[in-house]
Amino acid sequence: MKYLARTATGDPLLGDDEGYVPLGAVEPDAESVRDALPRAAAGTLGDVGDATADPVPAADLSFGAPLASFGKLWGIGLNYEEHAGDLDEQRPEEPASFMKPSSVLTGPGGPIRLPPESQSERVTAEAELAVVMGRTCRNVAEGEVEGVIAGFLPVIDMTAEDVLQRNPRFLTRAKSYDTFLVPGHALAVPEEPLDLEGLSVRTEVDGEVRAENEVRNMLFPPAEIVSFHSDVMTLEPGDLFSTGTPGAAPIEPGDEVRAVVEEVGVVSAPVTR
Repeated sequence: MKYLARTATGDPLLGDDEGYVPLGAVEPDAESVRDALPRAAAGTLGDVGDATADPVPAADLSFGAPLASFGKLWGIGLNYEEHAGDLDEQRPEEPASFMKPSSVLTGPGGPIRLPPESQSERVTAEAELAVVMGRTCRNVAEGEVEGVIAGFLPVIDMTAEDVLQRNPRFLTRAKSYDTFLVPGHALAVPEEPLDLEGLSVRTEVDGEVRAENEVRNMLFPPAEIVSFHSDVMTLEPGDLFSTGTPGAAPIEPGDEVRAVVEEVGVVSAPVTR
């Protein structure tokens, strides 16, 4: 696996399991991670071993978000049938998608800031596998999606659940409070096609597993999600799809939330108000 990332000060990086090097040491004409996304999608991104600098272990680096700014932020609701059952919702016949504003994003490590109790008294956290687009595309067939995806991220998504329960038309507001999306620090770029179906997605709070399921149990797998939405609108490098959660967990100030996506990565964040 290769990784695209940025330092806390914004310097672009390319990494593997051994460590990270400056992106420019491998791709001299790439000034940012965004510049490297089409190459990641095309499978032409260089190797850390070819760098003109020595790799630095991840433990010795401070990371920011992998992109200075993402594009469109899509979420997919009720994408695991078991989770839909937990919420007493019927299985959707097509992806139950929604969008979130860019202001929801917070850096890897959070913190997640809950809204005032006067606005919401029940916020839930949800671990999800996210897909990041690498190429501009439209009307992409499911079998061609692999060639337009740059890579994958673990993310923590939040919902003001009591706001949503008052009226389903309040979904955008319930999903849009500041810090309600925490991306992992590194975009995982598979060197070989990744067998997503067998991967697990896990929501943890204070080290306790609150929900876990495998991607194979999604109602709409990532390739179908991307293809479906490419028929609706042009997708662009940096667009992100959070593909749904196996289950949500209520969170309170002082909690530590963790999203674990097997083979892709881990992201965690403390909860404050």
